[in-house]
Amino acid sequence: MSAFERLGITPVPAGSGDNIEYSHAQKQTKQTFSFKWGKRHTYGSPVVEAVQIKWLFERYCDGDPQMLDKWLTGGRKIILDAGCGACYSALLFFGDHLKEHDYLGVDISDAVKIGRQRFAEKGYPGDFLQVSLLDLPIPDESVDMIFTEGVLHHTDSTEESIRYLATKLKKSGRFLFYVYAKKAVIREFTDDFIRDNLREMSDEQAWEALMPLSRLGVALGRLNVEIDVPEDIPFLGIKKGKIDLQRFFYWNICKMYYRPDFDIEELNHINFDWFRPLNCHRHTKEEVLCYCQSAGLVVERFNVQPSGFTVVARKL
Repeated sequence: MSAFERLGITPVPAGSGDNIEYSHAQKQTKQTFSFKWGKRHTYGSPVVEAVQIKWLFERYCDGDPQMLDKWLTGGRKIILDAGCGACYSALLFFGDHLKEHDYLGVDISDAVKIGRQRFAEKGYPGDFLQVSLLDLPIPDESVDMIFTEGVLHHTDSTEESIRYLATKLKKSGRFLFYVYAKKAVIREFTDDFIRDNLREMSDEQAWEALMPLSRLGVALGRLNVEIDVPEDIPFLGIKKGKIDLQRFFYWNICKMYYRPDFDIEELNHINFDWFRPLNCHRHTKEEVLCYCQSAGLVVERFNVQPSGFTVVARKL
């Protein structure tokens, strides 16, 4: 049986979500990800995928893939990928487990069509819906695992999204998600300033407008210079210690992603992903823990990185 059959879902044609009324910010964010995931050459290289796989397992499983194996033992599970986009993270994280379990990918954007295509290319079964993750046509307490990688902060309310999705999870089911953390004071201001200035541009215009920023990140990175911040600067959220100059700018001044093994289009993809969506909430650790508690989730793993918080929780 497929996820549709097990959940009693009547397949909905891709694009049917276009008639749903969204907030202005959510509608713009929806279009942003349709555009971004359509640029497959900016995220599909073996180099980029290898980096992402390592990062996923580091955050969710402490670098141990056998942890995921353990979570998926005990019969055929239903995996809900809430905000699947092009299924990029799900394909990398679950891999051949997708042959053994029933996958349902849900997204409001047209990227769900790309996700379906990429599953077919890999030879994996899967079902897909283009609907809001806050209006799922599935029963409460019906899925075994929810995976939502870097999605919830792109909804109108991260807290509301966690609370709603938790109702779809079976008792003792696992909820895996990643959300952005608040950054240093200047970076928060700069990021929102740039995001606001991109607001009236088309996606293509915004992509090109971010290219000089991406190239500056490359220029800083290639300097390969380390600075030593002598002491904490609490007013600005800057920490003391030695740090590469590019990373100092990245964490404290403005997001300009850089890796020497990524090309400029791949770097710009990551910057576009950050700056373009109008819905881009950042949170504190205390907020995320509170959201889990209010949704009836017990946190099993809480990975803290400067970029964000990765959570593995179970339904009470």
